Amino acid sequence: MLVLAAMLTLSLRAGFGPERLLLAGIAMNALCSAVLTAVIATGTPQAFALLRWLSGSTNDATPADGWFCAGAAVLLLAGLPLASKWLEILPLGTVTARSVGLPVRRCRILLVLLAGLLTAAAALFVGPLSFVGLIAPHLARLVGLGRPLEQGSGAVLIGASLMVVSDWLARTVAFPYQLPLGLFAALLAGPCLIWLLGRPDVRAG
Repeated sequence: MLVLAAMLTLSLRAGFGPERLLLAGIAMNALCSAVLTAVIATGTPQAFALLRWLSGSTNDATPADGWFCAGAAVLLLAGLPLASKWLEILPLGTVTARSVGLPVRRCRILLVLLAGLLTAAAALFVGPLSFVGLIAPHLARLVGLGRPLEQGSGAVLIGASLMVVSDWLARTVAFPYQLPLGLFAALLAGPCLIWLLGRPDVRAG
């Protein structure tokens, strides 16, 4: 939450434009990575637990953690249909959005908060599997889901399916040991994304 608050503060003067928000995210990522590296370098048991969390693992997740994540997902994703109009208008530009009466700054703040809370709920127990959050929307768009509500719903289903399959592989490939969940997520989704990006119709579009 502190990272999200810092990003919002850094983006405030630019009206929460995508460029400033992206730069704020890069800056906070660099800062957090430096802190995490310093903690891991201590070699304490907490450092090894942190390293396991960074690689992505459900080994320590409990049923209560699962119910918490499911409840947070249902609660937060309920706002996706309400924000679909914003997601259709905002890409047209700030001038166009304001000309149709859309409160641009307020919409951007709410969308960033929604995305940040969803990310925090998912990463809290499993780890920062940012690759899944990156690839699922792209895969949804590349398979033909173009409208915001369709693409968001497809990204949720693709991301959830990818996580389930990756978790199963992480638990079974080297049983009784559990491998990093993020490893299988990248191995499964990476080639698929490369193949979709290499299609002639995608390059032409």
